[in-house]
Amino acid sequence: MAITRLTDLVTVFESKWVYGDVKFGYDGEVNQDHDTKYPLMLIQPPTSVMPVIYEGREEYEFEMNFYNLYSQDAQSVVELQKRWDNLQDLANEWLDFVLKNYQDSTVEAYLSDESIEIERVKDVANDKLVQIKITFTMSGFTKCFRPTSNFPTDYSDLVGWLSADSLATFDIPNKRVSLLGDRSGFETPAKVIQAVTTKQPLRIGFDGINDKTYLSFNGTTQGLKSSNNLQISGDDFTIFEVSKFAQTGDVLFSYEYSGSGAKIEISLIDVAGTDVYQFNSNFETHSSQTRVSVASGSKNKPHIGVTRRTQGEEATQLSTDYYDATNTLNNKNSATTYNGTKFNDAIFYVGHKYDDSLFLDGEFNELIIYNRSLTDVEVNDVVGYLNYKYKIY
Repeated sequence: MAITRLTDLVTVFESKWVYGDVKFGYDGEVNQDHDTKYPLMLIQPPTSVMPVIYEGREEYEFEMNFYNLYSQDAQSVVELQKRWDNLQDLANEWLDFVLKNYQDSTVEAYLSDESIEIERVKDVANDKLVQIKITFTMSGFTKCFRPTSNFPTDYSDLVGWLSADSLATFDIPNKRVSLLGDRSGFETPAKVIQAVTTKQPLRIGFDGINDKTYLSFNGTTQGLKSSNNLQISGDDFTIFEVSKFAQTGDVLFSYEYSGSGAKIEISLIDVAGTDVYQFNSNFETHSSQTRVSVASGSKNKPHIGVTRRTQGEEATQLSTDYYDATNTLNNKNSATTYNGTKFNDAIFYVGHKYDDSLFLDGEFNELIIYNRSLTDVEVNDVVGYLNYKYKIY
């Protein structure tokens, strides 16, 4: 069943009101700018309840206010009744169109039975408006709580979970981040730090992907580095990330240990004029990489990226998955087996390459690291969690 959020309901409400202006706000904000086209529909922010949390339905109690002009010279009882009737006719027609929107085989939302109340008011606000106030409850499928939810912590060998909206230490006036903590609960935290003020990214609390919190990197000086070594102790790993690149040639995540040649790099590059989303991995004296070609213009597109390295008996398989609003892409590459390669001999970097180059110009939201190759089902669950949160596709 499709998820129905408050934003989805309000979008339908707004699209079906074609008779005048529509606003989302409060009664006191009516015609503040003196530029309203009447009749006006005002959607007040609703309260909501989840009667049975494991069923996943949320009941929103809406108060819809419909306003129209009413001449002082025409204030007789008959005229007032007629004005209310006409305004209610429009409101009823609007509600019919809203309900028709949800009449399909998979009902996303419905009007709760016996939930409509109507109130008539006059002389509202400075414009002395007539008003029809309609209160009703819409039920939509929004969120099933545990045990049906899947989180990154549900799967074993989670060794790092960095999220821009959690465990950040930052200066409130200038938003500069000095530390981003690790949510994984692993005994050796994958927290990242930056002590130099001019190199600290900014924490922006809204306006990111799906209006979420993000870290903003300037593309020239800002970056974070782990306070502990990367805790991938064997041949296999799975890494998820959510971000947005503003330009090609930038590195989001970087690990390299020169003693073994082990290297992991997540970046967006340009190959012959085509934007290519690349996971690049080198092991010992051998190298192998997976690339997913993304259509030109992919810069500034929010995305989910996944890379897996799976050690087999005869070959190592590297796979890359990439998701944005219009693309679902995958690429795999097999190479010679690399025995005993590990990735816990050095620290890792977020926002630039290990050698202080190729700084990220863009937004960072999430980084999740597992010390093994997750199954396809597990990968789909974690991607599902990230997509539910950020609504990438």
